Amino acid sequence: MRGYNLVLIFFFLLHLLSLALGSRLSRTQCSFSEDKGSTLRVIHVTSPCSPMKPKTTMSWEESVIQMQVQDQARLMYLTSLVARKSVAPVAWGRQLMQSPTYLVRVNIGTPPQTFLMALDTSSDAAWLPCTGCLGCPASSAFAPDKSSSFIALACAAPQCQQVINPTCFQNVCTFNQTYGGSTIAANLSQDTVALAQDSVPGYVFGCISKATGTSVPLQGLLGLGRGPLSLLSQAQDLYKSTFSYCLPSFKSSNFSGQLRLGPVAQPKRIHFTPLLKNPRRSSLYYVNLIGIKVGRKTVDIPPAALAFDSTTGAGTVIDSGTVYTRLALPVYTAVRDEFRRRMGNATITTLGGFDTCYTVPITVPSMTFMFQELNMTLPQDNFLLHSASTSTACLAMAAAPDNVNSVLNVIASMQQQNHRVVFDIPNSRVGISREPCS
Repeated sequence: MRGYNLVLIFFFLLHLLSLALGSRLSRTQCSFSEDKGSTLRVIHVTSPCSPMKPKTTMSWEESVIQMQVQDQARLMYLTSLVARKSVAPVAWGRQLMQSPTYLVRVNIGTPPQTFLMALDTSSDAAWLPCTGCLGCPASSAFAPDKSSSFIALACAAPQCQQVINPTCFQNVCTFNQTYGGSTIAANLSQDTVALAQDSVPGYVFGCISKATGTSVPLQGLLGLGRGPLSLLSQAQDLYKSTFSYCLPSFKSSNFSGQLRLGPVAQPKRIHFTPLLKNPRRSSLYYVNLIGIKVGRKTVDIPPAALAFDSTTGAGTVIDSGTVYTRLALPVYTAVRDEFRRRMGNATITTLGGFDTCYTVPITVPSMTFMFQELNMTLPQDNFLLHSASTSTACLAMAAAPDNVNSVLNVIASMQQQNHRVVFDIPNSRVGISREPCS
């Protein structure tokens, strides 16, 4: 009996130890201690480490359909940027939480106030909710009066001419901007921003005073575009207009990756494709997509549907905020039809906006994006969406929404997962290589 009790005590102590280690591991995994040097941890908004993770439990099908709706709003936003419109043509009423959905920790002010800001490669100016903001969540607002280094920029400041729709109110530069299904009103401001161990004094951003809709990221947005108010432009001396990110797979337990700022520690052996310049919207990262392979067959796509045209905005962009790759209708139709042909007589079903779904198990062909001087062959997890609870798998790509006359092809985050994507602006190129990101 005594030996039996000793065994029970041993296993009880072992259980307590495992709980302690598990709790410690959880805290370690969800800390931002990995923000070192010029490298920041990137987490997904639905990661267990995210305070913005939705509390409601949705089925796999419901979550997929919700992300599709978000992507529709995102594509309309990108289309409005190409057309240089100040208002995106949102055609439906209720808006869901808008992409982008990748977050990094940013410290703002003196002493620093910490925020998890959304990462957006297709936006320039940073902005975040400030105290007193109408329509913003009060729990995540920046308090300018608590920062000794905060400055509200005057109307005569040169940066006032670099924002969309600038106006002047009591000699403070203000601006209005549409983002997805929302609009914001903000005061142009300046303060110290800290990223990992780097400090950027005098960083210009928008201090939001009013927001409508639910598309605005809860704790603000950090723009990584190429415009004059983007992080790359304002910290050009520090980061040399170079950065990379690695986005983790949906299967990653904590769904976290990396943002690496500056040319130091970027991969040396990586293939690049040229960046293209669109003067109509110089912030977007256009690349030359010259073809798509399904299996070993290069899909017969009308050349005009892939061609870059700076006048119409046609072409292909790499974007961190769109979840599923969206292709102009002629491109998507050709790729989908070839994929279906390779699937033989397998029964096709649909799920929301995905029109090419199958019952697993299935054998699928490979998929390759062919860029100028660079081929990106996708692992199956990057283009096939599997349900963990049902026997459904869908081709995770779609055409532009019916109510958008889009000529834009968008290479989205799911297709980029577990790849290192390097944006080398001085040499006008983007590098892509496989890399486990978790």
